[in-house]
Amino acid sequence: MSAFSIPLSGLAATSSSLNVIANNLANLNTDGYKDQSLSFASVFDGVAATSGNGDPVQMGNGVQTDGTVSNFSNGNINDTGIASNMALQGNGFFVVQSSSGQNSFTRAGDFTVNAQGQLTTPQGQLVMGYPATAGVVSTSSALVPIVVNAANNIPASATTTFQMNTNLDATAAVGASYSAPITVYDSLGESHTLTVNYVNTAANAWTYSISIPAADVGGTGAPVVVKTGAMTFNSSGDLTAPTGAVPGIAINGLADGASNMTLSWNLAGSNGSSAVTQQAGTSATSATSQNGFATGSLTGYSILPDGTVQGQFTNNQSLALGQVALASFANNEGLTQTGNSDYQASFASGAAVIGLAGTAGRGTITGGAVEGSNANLSTEFANMIVAQQGYEANAKVLTTLDQVSQATLAVIQ
Repeated sequence: MSAFSIPLSGLAATSSSLNVIANNLANLNTDGYKDQSLSFASVFDGVAATSGNGDPVQMGNGVQTDGTVSNFSNGNINDTGIASNMALQGNGFFVVQSSSGQNSFTRAGDFTVNAQGQLTTPQGQLVMGYPATAGVVSTSSALVPIVVNAANNIPASATTTFQMNTNLDATAAVGASYSAPITVYDSLGESHTLTVNYVNTAANAWTYSISIPAADVGGTGAPVVVKTGAMTFNSSGDLTAPTGAVPGIAINGLADGASNMTLSWNLAGSNGSSAVTQQAGTSATSATSQNGFATGSLTGYSILPDGTVQGQFTNNQSLALGQVALASFANNEGLTQTGNSDYQASFASGAAVIGLAGTAGRGTITGGAVEGSNANLSTEFANMIVAQQGYEANAKVLTTLDQVSQATLAVIQ
């Protein structure tokens, strides 16, 4: 009897559904795993005849698997505290490359670092992104492996400007002085301590001199003065001259062989106020700042929401080491799974559109975390009960058809 094929197709379909459910349950703790389900379609022999009113008489011939549907909704973010881990929230996939140069795409962000300092998947695929030179990411360049090893040192940068938030005592007697130091760096990263000495010359009037230790410029004895000038203040204690900045502070002949330095002293404070004031009270410097730094070695890194790998260095500087790339597709359902939580583009998915996190509909990245599986335990058990009941019902139909066939054979005999 051809009717046996109908319950048999039901048994095959529900068995396939149970396999998918079992796979979901097995991957409850797989990072980046996306829950799957089967869709089914009915099978028809066609139009067998028409009824008296002209309606077609259509005979069903069972069920068939129509496709696999993946649920690409976000999984939970699980903090790991591991700097190389990344959790992607929203649309997109990380781009990873095998040793043969083939790109794959994944949501599993449980990345680690290999012996060369490259970010990799547990299977050794390289995490791809955009390179950075001197902290500037080039998003127009070809994708390269992201590197976070100790070779990412930051060279020294000479100081070109400095600022000192200083108050000079308005009640100071003529001839009273006050000195404040500030550390600056030359082109080799060597530090030098400049001393700014203020002397009260009259009401609302001070002179200043900036000096450097004689040994720093190859001399001996008293500090070498590199800049002098006068300051005047108004009745409110605001600096009226000079304004803006003191340029042209020249330091030449540095003993360590570094390049000559030309500094600018920024006198403008926040909100247009002056960084140097004259108010009644003890002369004091509350803060200093300058834009130079010594050579630094990489001490750690973090992943920013836009995928920038931000390195931290021993000289208290931060610098971009690269930027993780993300891929998006016109149809995620069309991606081909290749195992290890990887996907490959297909004709159905369309080509990968690669760019930055947080742009063109792509999601954002959380560093030090991974995206968990979005398979839900209670949902899977509920689906399993439905599939089990479907299997039992089709098995019962098969048993009934067998009994009918046996009865038919008995009549014939």
